[in-house]
Amino acid sequence: MKRYTRNESAITALNPEQYRVTQQSGTERPGSGEYLHNCMPGIYVDIVSGEPLFASGDKFDSGCGWPSFTKPIVPAFVTELHDTTHGMTRTEVRSTHGDSHLGHVFLDGPRDRGGLRYCINSASLRFIPLERMEAEGYGEYIDQVEVA
Repeated sequence: MKRYTRNESAITALNPEQYRVTQQSGTERPGSGEYLHNCMPGIYVDIVSGEPLFASGDKFDSGCGWPSFTKPIVPAFVTELHDTTHGMTRTEVRSTHGDSHLGHVFLDGPRDRGGLRYCINSASLRFIPLERMEAEGYGEYIDQVEVA
């Protein structure tokens, strides 16, 4: 299995919104994320470390204003932390090796798919289309991508 690490040169290359979200635990405005309406087959990786996080086959339209997924590709690549900011109790999700803030996980996802909703900021992700997955070193995850 490929090793993933926090990449300082990737952090330097982040635009201000990506930096605010991933490094300062920010949140995109609802409805503004680049991948909210992306329906292409592929995977979403951490913009800082390249860790594979979510597959298009697990993406669904929750109506919340952020890309939503039912589960991570590799659960060990997503760390869950107790979060009491903004007067709420939530579960924050971060990339394990990149330590990027991704978003939060909630218990109101589709019941028939496990009941979880990973509500993720587009700014923390890089999308790799199915046709580029093998070339970019993510071929082992192709079976998790549903082709419409």
